[in-house]
Amino acid sequence: MKKNLILFLRKHPLLVLAAGLVGLILIQREFIMPLIYKVIQSDLFLVDTKDQGSATPISNSLTDLAFTHCNSYIKSELGSDVTINFPEKPINAWSLGDYQYVINAEVDVTSDSSNTVTKRYVCRINYNNKDNEEGALDSANWSVYGLSGLDDI
Repeated sequence: MKKNLILFLRKHPLLVLAAGLVGLILIQREFIMPLIYKVIQSDLFLVDTKDQGSATPISNSLTDLAFTHCNSYIKSELGSDVTINFPEKPINAWSLGDYQYVINAEVDVTSDSSNTVTKRYVCRINYNNKDNEEGALDSANWSVYGLSGLDDI
C-alpha cells in the first residue's frame, strides 16, 4: 500500500502540488481570515482621539501648521546651496487621524547651476502632542515620517 502511494505521488507531482494549494487556500479562507476579521473588529487597534481622519482633503489650523513644518524640514534638508520658494497654501492636505497628516504641495527650487524648477512633493508629518495644541508652533513637537518628490535635487 505504501509503495503504491509513493509511486502515485512520484508519477503525479503536479496533482500533489494542486491539492496542496487547494488545501492551503481552504485553510486560509475558513480558519485564518475569520480570525483576522475578529481581531480587526475588536478594539485592539482603536485610538481614542479628537482628530478624525478624512478621505477628502481638508484645511484647518493644524494642516496649515503641518504645511509650515514640512516646509521648514525641506529647507533644513536641502541646505543653503539652493534658493527655495514655497506657495502660501498646499495643493491638498489630508488628515489620517490621530494627528497624522499628508501634505501635497509644490516648491520652486533655484540652484546656482540651473534655472528655477517647480517640484511637487508629498510630506507625511505627525503632531506628537496629540490633543494638547499649545505646542503646535514648536517644530520639536512635529515628526516628519516621509518626504518624496525632492530626491533628485
